[in-house]
Amino acid sequence: MALQDELLDIPSEHAQNVFGQFDTYLKKIEKATGVTTVARDGGVKIIGSAVQVERAHTVLSELLELSARGNQITEQNVNYALAMAMEQKSGALLEADSDLICHTIGGKLIKPKTLGQKQYVDAIRRDMITFGIGPAGTGKTYLAMAMAITAFKADEVERIILTRPAIEAGEKLGFLPGDLQSKVDPYLRPLYDALYQIMGADSFQKNMEKGLIEVAPLAYMRGRTLDNAFIILDEAQNTTQAQMKMFLTRVGFGSKVVVTGDETQKDLAPNVKSGLEVAEKVLGKVEGISFCRLTSQDVVRHPLVQKIVTAYEEYEKKMARGRKEGRYDGKSGRRVRP
Repeated sequence: MALQDELLDIPSEHAQNVFGQFDTYLKKIEKATGVTTVARDGGVKIIGSAVQVERAHTVLSELLELSARGNQITEQNVNYALAMAMEQKSGALLEADSDLICHTIGGKLIKPKTLGQKQYVDAIRRDMITFGIGPAGTGKTYLAMAMAITAFKADEVERIILTRPAIEAGEKLGFLPGDLQSKVDPYLRPLYDALYQIMGADSFQKNMEKGLIEVAPLAYMRGRTLDNAFIILDEAQNTTQAQMKMFLTRVGFGSKVVVTGDETQKDLAPNVKSGLEVAEKVLGKVEGISFCRLTSQDVVRHPLVQKIVTAYEEYEKKMARGRKEGRYDGKSGRRVRP
């Protein structure tokens, strides 16, 4: 195999951001692409086969551009750039980063971090109803919340309504202490957390008191018509078919809806079909409704979360194949024959 080398200029002010502390990102790129790198003042020399050098050069160039845009490079950025380079999808990282949604109260930029997230955000802008389906950590709820707050501040909607089913307790909340709001608040806490971070506690409380922001369990939606609102249904995998139909038929004029869920984390009884799964079959071809599927590649939490999600996906695929072939029992998951 003929070796070649290529020199990439890395300005000193971006070197540590691109290479990582103690060159951890550079070592990861070396291991993933098979190249050898030699970091020098003002640049890095990449040595390997033509394909290896091209991949490493692409990844480093994208990380450099990301740094030049003012971003702090994370391990997730490096992992995603490498994954896209291996799939010959160069530019995906930069395309996602080009879309600024809003700022948090602390001034942090909220942007899509993957191409899947970018497509999800574009679908929310484009369509009246968007379903975001994918594993934990893919930013489904957080990005939807950012889009809702952006639309609210721009006077595109008059209010924000956030809801999720309190199915973990079977919606029988009488055994919990406190009034009804105290009983359901623990199930709505992730929504509150995102609102506090993006909007700020003071602004949230003021708009909450005015009724412009509403955080409520799904049962509260029955019988209402929701006009000029940005409505987010979170944890939709825990809705029944009837609940999902009830929710979607609440939508009024001037409203936008985002439904998020993870089909692998259902808390419904085994014999109850998820309203999220039924909705995709029934509404998949309806104009104005989009379904965005995020994958383990779109996980933006700690890199270990991405590994956990991938491991579970592989395990569940193996179990599904085994059940289809009769090697595993459908209920217990136990091997029934060699």
